Amino acid sequence: MAASSSSSATTLTLSLSLSHIFVAFLLVSLCYSASPVSSDSSANSTQTFLPRKELLKLKRVNAYLKKINKPAVKTIQSPDGDVFDCVLSHLQPAFDHPLLKGHKPLDPPERPKSNETSGTEEIIAESFQQWHDSGESCPEGTVPIRRTTEKDVLRANKLRRFGKKPIRHLRRDSSGNGHEHAVVFVNGEQYYGAKAKLNVWAPKVTDPYEFSLSQIWVISGSFENDLNTIEAGWQVSPELYGDSYPRFFTYWTTDAYQATGCYNLLCSGFVQTNNKIAIGAAISPRSSYRGRQFDIGLMVWKDPKHGHWWLEFGSGLLVGYWPAFLFSHLRSHASMVQFGGEIVNSRSTGAHTYTQMGSGHFAGEGFGKSSYFRNLQTVDWDNNLLPLSSMHLQADHPNCYDVRQGRNTVWGTYFYYGGPGRNMRCP
Repeated sequence: MAASSSSSATTLTLSLSLSHIFVAFLLVSLCYSASPVSSDSSANSTQTFLPRKELLKLKRVNAYLKKINKPAVKTIQSPDGDVFDCVLSHLQPAFDHPLLKGHKPLDPPERPKSNETSGTEEIIAESFQQWHDSGESCPEGTVPIRRTTEKDVLRANKLRRFGKKPIRHLRRDSSGNGHEHAVVFVNGEQYYGAKAKLNVWAPKVTDPYEFSLSQIWVISGSFENDLNTIEAGWQVSPELYGDSYPRFFTYWTTDAYQATGCYNLLCSGFVQTNNKIAIGAAISPRSSYRGRQFDIGLMVWKDPKHGHWWLEFGSGLLVGYWPAFLFSHLRSHASMVQFGGEIVNSRSTGAHTYTQMGSGHFAGEGFGKSSYFRNLQTVDWDNNLLPLSSMHLQADHPNCYDVRQGRNTVWGTYFYYGGPGRNMRCP
């Protein structure tokens, strides 16, 4: 009897459990049938679409990084956080170009001849590069290349525009396109190079997609689709570098910044020959207001023998060259040379930017307070350095950034330039 009772209880419990399972299954089925199919499929498609898009973007970024970051013989960690790879000279990005494959960097060219001595004042010293503070250097036969990271690329608005200046409508007066200048320029003749010394500052850049730079432009062509430029100087660009350090940079384009060219070594173009200078590296020390002034020397010139455009940094350090075949108009000579500052005014707040140019102070404040270019020269057809003649001054918005020129026996032709950006007279 006890066994029978136990069996009945077991059977009853099992039946109840099965009933509960069946009821639960039925309720779940009803819930799923009540849910709109379109809503569920839409949610699933959204959940799978977004990650796939991000994965595709990261895949493209990593493919670009693999292409641009070359195998290193040695790696150097800079105190400012940068990493520099010592890459064999013939493996640098320039030699990915079809017309350079299998080539090696050229020997140094003949430097331009000069009769002018560029005197300095005791207060002025030469700036150099911060990565040297590590005490490390790249071996002979290699070139130091700042490693590009995933974060660097992802900061750009578009992957295909990484390392390039924004496409914009160009006019000699660039007002209205967001780019503002305070410059000195010469035109009307054939130019084969330019030289100057400029002091280095760390201007405040108040928007991540703005920049502030000071540079030399070597220009040919019209300010339309066929503009050729070679550019070198220092810049503060949070978008490109992820910080606010002034950095040595180069740029080139043959189609008015549309598809060709890039900053530094971020594409095939500029051929670096020096193992002591890193393009894109932070410059140190920097000038201070009412304090010591530090400047760098820059010279760009066309090699009379091979026709390539060479770059010199500091006191006679050859950095490398832009091959002549990269260009159309600049293959023969330049028609304009320009020196000075440029900023981007995005008006992200609806008013003029507070981004500074140069020291962030107007030209009228003078030495120790304003930024300057000194010992300005151009190179003629016979590879001679000559002082500037018939200069033109241009400040797109003089209430925001201005320029003043001068001349003396020590600095030769010089000018002060810059400004604070937004102020009472620059709303």
